[in-house]
Amino acid sequence: MAEKLGEVLVKSNLISTEQLDQAIEKQKADGGKLGAVLTKMGLVRESEILQMLSEQYGVPAIKLSEFIIDTEVLQIIPPDVATKYQLMPLSIKNSTLIVAMTDPTNIFALDDIKFLTGYQVEPLIAAEEAVINAIDTYYGTTTAGLDSLLSGFDTEGVEYIEDNEEADVGTLLQESEDAPVIKLVNAILTDAIAKNCSDIHIEPYEKSFRVRFRIDGSLYEIMHPPIKMKNAITSRLKIMAKLDIAERRLPQDGRIKLKLGKGKEMDYRVSVLPTLFGEKIVLRLLDKSNLQLDMTKLGFEEKQIHDFQEAIYKPYGMVLVTGPTGSGKTTTLYSALAELNKTTENISTAEDPVEFNLEGINQVQMHEEIGLTFASSLRSFLRQDPDVILVGEVRDFETAEIAIKAALTGHLVLSTLHTNDAPSTVNRLLNMGIEPFLVSSSINLILAQRLARKICTQCKEPADIPIEQLDKLGELPEGYKDAVLYKGRGCDACSSTGYKGRIALYEIMPMTEPIKELVLQGASSVEIKGEAIQRGMKSLRQSGVTKMLEGITTLEEILKTTVRDD
Repeated sequence: MAEKLGEVLVKSNLISTEQLDQAIEKQKADGGKLGAVLTKMGLVRESEILQMLSEQYGVPAIKLSEFIIDTEVLQIIPPDVATKYQLMPLSIKNSTLIVAMTDPTNIFALDDIKFLTGYQVEPLIAAEEAVINAIDTYYGTTTAGLDSLLSGFDTEGVEYIEDNEEADVGTLLQESEDAPVIKLVNAILTDAIAKNCSDIHIEPYEKSFRVRFRIDGSLYEIMHPPIKMKNAITSRLKIMAKLDIAERRLPQDGRIKLKLGKGKEMDYRVSVLPTLFGEKIVLRLLDKSNLQLDMTKLGFEEKQIHDFQEAIYKPYGMVLVTGPTGSGKTTTLYSALAELNKTTENISTAEDPVEFNLEGINQVQMHEEIGLTFASSLRSFLRQDPDVILVGEVRDFETAEIAIKAALTGHLVLSTLHTNDAPSTVNRLLNMGIEPFLVSSSINLILAQRLARKICTQCKEPADIPIEQLDKLGELPEGYKDAVLYKGRGCDACSSTGYKGRIALYEIMPMTEPIKELVLQGASSVEIKGEAIQRGMKSLRQSGVTKMLEGITTLEEILKTTVRDD
């Protein structure tokens, strides 16, 4: 095994043991490689360090400042990759790319460069400071081309925020005329904002590579970048999200933050999944400026909002919001927190992930790999004098048990659960192992929801729908035959889809005494649903029909997002 650099320098009498200890302490405080620290301290010359490292690694050393690099060679490795691995491409000989590196033993870096470029890689060793200076000199940073990249996008500038610090877009995005991949990635990210996209899907296949945007709940194909750019685009996004670009076998999660003009910010939650032909990346756009925290504008009907507000203003108990991923559960819960967020209340949340930062609320990000789970966070919250607790999701018996006990001991608990409708949530908790008497005594209200697309107001027009089509909806309210139904013709404003924006459909079930009795008797979800409807609950289908008759959405949307009640 090769000796450490410090030990070699001491043995060669270039530095003393005391000087080595001082350098190690400075390295711990300031970071960087030991050789660079020793050079800055004036204890060893750069040429001596390079000679030692060359002997230590068995790799030739070069003085990078004396080297002139061709522009064509620079185009082979993107600047962000060069910065990440502290290396510079020098030249090409036959099928071999020669690179100067600060750590030629970094196998991950060598493998990644080989994979990205298709060349065999031959490393040379160079001083850390020289490599950093060369990256700055050759790649440089410029905002040229940013205006054209953002043309048609209403902003005064874009910034990529790293480590909670704001920096110039040229520095952090490293814009360069020789970096088409960077320009393409930036264009995808900003175009998604302009199109009010909620998710970006970047998908590799055997012979193609495509980008799709989810707009108002539906996916649309946006572009087919050249398949040869697949690895470069993936690496660029992973670097921006601070992920390991050398790891291609396991899923990874990260975050990208952009600051747009006029004080607007955009977060992208990044999920990387290894597939048969490469890594699929999905970015979820988290636009705080579009976060609707006014619950009167979410789609609640008058009775529904009254029941919901009554439940969240109770001093204790549990309110559960159910629905599939992407159904707006987080928005509904955040609107409840915004209503409850007062200086007199101590509110804590356990989330995975934390989607939006809310002023005045203590938000905790889950990290299951280190034991920070919903259950462990909930236990800690109960020692923090809480008034309101939000648990991102009840996934298991342990979390459910602690949450219910908290709800029974003077705390308001808000949480989510994955079930199809409000009545089936009761059976889901019972299946987890929660006793019926705990369910009936702890829950204030259960809310199920879906999102339906709204008809575009620019091209809205009456729709002639045959009565047999309406029969598919099931039982309809009186007077439905007199209602005028609408559809969207399709225009530029809605990209010819006929829809623009979405509205929530709600099914709200307060835990009334008759429903509590049914829970204690072990009634089925069908029996509970029947009792709830008899007591005035509107099902998801009924809520959708109301929105359709009001001219907000269409028959097709209701059939797609809800099921019949019979």
